[in-house]
Parts: sequence; C-alpha cells; structure tokens
Amino acid sequence: MQLKQIPRNALLTPLSAVSGIVERRHTLPILANVLLEQRNDRLHVTATDLEMQITAVAEVGGKEGQATTVGARKLQDLLRALPDNAEITVDTSGSKMTVRAGRSRFNLQTLAASDYPRINVGQEQLQTIALPQRDFRGLLKLAEFAMAQQDIRYYLNGMLLVVEGGSLQVVATDGHRLSWASLAIEGNYARAEVILPRKTVLELSKLLADTEDPITIDILANQARFRFGNVELVSKVVDGKFPDYNRVIPAGHGKKIELDRAELLAALQRAAILSNEKFRGVRLVLADNQLKILCTNSEQEEAEEELAVAYSGEALDIGFNINYLLDVLSNVTSDKVYFAFGDANSSALVTLPERDDYKYVVMPMRI
Repeated sequence: MQLKQIPRNALLTPLSAVSGIVERRHTLPILANVLLEQRNDRLHVTATDLEMQITAVAEVGGKEGQATTVGARKLQDLLRALPDNAEITVDTSGSKMTVRAGRSRFNLQTLAASDYPRINVGQEQLQTIALPQRDFRGLLKLAEFAMAQQDIRYYLNGMLLVVEGGSLQVVATDGHRLSWASLAIEGNYARAEVILPRKTVLELSKLLADTEDPITIDILANQARFRFGNVELVSKVVDGKFPDYNRVIPAGHGKKIELDRAELLAALQRAAILSNEKFRGVRLVLADNQLKILCTNSEQEEAEEELAVAYSGEALDIGFNINYLLDVLSNVTSDKVYFAFGDANSSALVTLPERDDYKYVVMPMRI
C-alpha cells in the first residue's frame, strides 16, 4: 500500500470516525486493527467489533486493490501528534507499515487484510428511509439516556427503532423509566422494527452531524445500516421481543402541573447534592400552589426547594430516583414541561406542551 504526500487530516478524519468501536482488549488481536483498502481511487478505512462495522472513505487515491491492517489507536495517536499541516507518506512492505512526515519516521506492525473479519450486509431489506442527520440525532438524544446498561434482559440494553406510516419512533427503557419519541417523516411505510444495541446508538449519536445533510437508514432482517457523509455503519440487531411500551404509558392521570424546565432542573441539581449517594431518592410534595423538592442523606443532611405551581387538587407525596428526573430535563429542549401524577404508587408521566411526539414515564420509589 502506498500513499504519497497526503495531508495528515485526509487519513486522520476517517480513522477517527471508525476507531471509536475498536476494543482495547480482544481475544482476536486483529480486532485492535483497522482495515485500510484502496478501491476506486479512494481509501476505505474499516473497523469492527464483530457486532458493528464502520467504514469511512478518504479521497486520497493510491494503487488499486492494495490492502492491509494496522493498529487503530497507535496510528491515530501518531497522526494526532503530528502538526496540523503535516503531509504524510505511507508505505507498506511485508508485515511493516512505514509512515513518514517531514523528518519523522515510524514503523508499525501490520496483519494480513485477508484475515480481517467483515460483516456482510444482508440481502433481505425491510425498509429504507432518508432524513436529515440533525433530526435523527435529535431523536436518538431524546431516548438514549433511558437504555439499560448491563441488564440480564438483553433486549433492554438497546433502543427500539420503529418505522410505521409516516413516523419514525424510538423507545428505550431500563425497567424503571421509559422514554418514547416520534418524528414525522415523508412517505407511508409498512411497519418495520429493530432493537439497536446500546453501543450502536451511542456511536451514531457521536458521528452524526448537526446539519441538514441526509442519513439513509436501511432496516434489514437482522441488521441495520446507516449511511451518511462518507461513513457507512452496519450493525447487528438485538434478537428479542421489546416490551409493549404502549401498556406502560399511563393515561388519565388527574394531578397535572406545568413547570419551567430550567427552574426545575436547577432546583433538582441543587437538591441532588444532599441526596443519598446510593439510593439517589428525592421526594416531590405537591400541595396547593406549591411543589416541594426534598432530599436527605445518611448524614442527616437535608435539602429543600420550593417552586410555585398552578395546582389546587389533592395533596401528593411521591418519591423518585433523582437521576431519572435530571436525565429527562437535561435532554429535552422545551421551555416548559408537564408532569402528570396518579397516586404515590403510580408512575409519573412527563410530556411537553403542545407536542404529542414525546412521552417519558418514570416509576416511583419508596423513600
């Protein structure tokens, strides 16, 4: 493989796009490497963890059909350490790659490209949709924080993606709270759904740009493919049945209040400083025209915040994990939020004014 006098960033940019999924510890040493392939006058840079594969393309020319694999982190760290305006030359011979920049020279170990594992894209395509990257990134942000992390119910360690009619929906839950968001899209689609693994969702959030540039989403039989800019991400999907989220979303809660999101967020952040570090409990005490926020900890320290609300119904004293409230208030962007309560043992529903495309359900906890 040969690359002559190319700008440092021409290689660093695609390498940075793919190397986020490279695991540091692997039973297969080649998975610590990236695959570099020269095809059609372009350099294809690929990384995989066997569950997900990301390929980014660089317009750097070079000889057709040459390929090798090299340590992702080392190459990335070397390129980052070079000056921004550096020009590099890459040569591969035998099991070594030589990278030159000015008077610097580095020899890196390579492994054969033929041994690199690839995820082949399935043939059975269920749906294909296209939308602006900004819209899809915003949709993921509204639900990703509610994904479980290491639940034995493996299907909760990810996000449900549903396309149906003219809407794209995402749902995430860890069994204690649930976040549902919907986005209107052009077209009328037959229903298709997949559960995206947690790592795939987080990687997409990181790579997507806050622009109108398009992303194409292909929902396949047991994969999902995302194409945007010069990047293609192919992911296996979680095999399992996602819970019926419609049954979880409460309807008909009578105790409703409207709150200023920033004011409530700030009050909860202050109260959280004195919450119990293990249980993270907060009490919300609702009475005529006021909402009290109360936190205590094992050292008998207390925090009390009081907010004025327009409410004149039955009093309520209910407990929650304060992190679950902070998460939703940090990720939605509206100025106001609605809270709807049943009784002290019922889950609460958080919605946004004049919008029916977002619902967040949080279970109460005993304090």
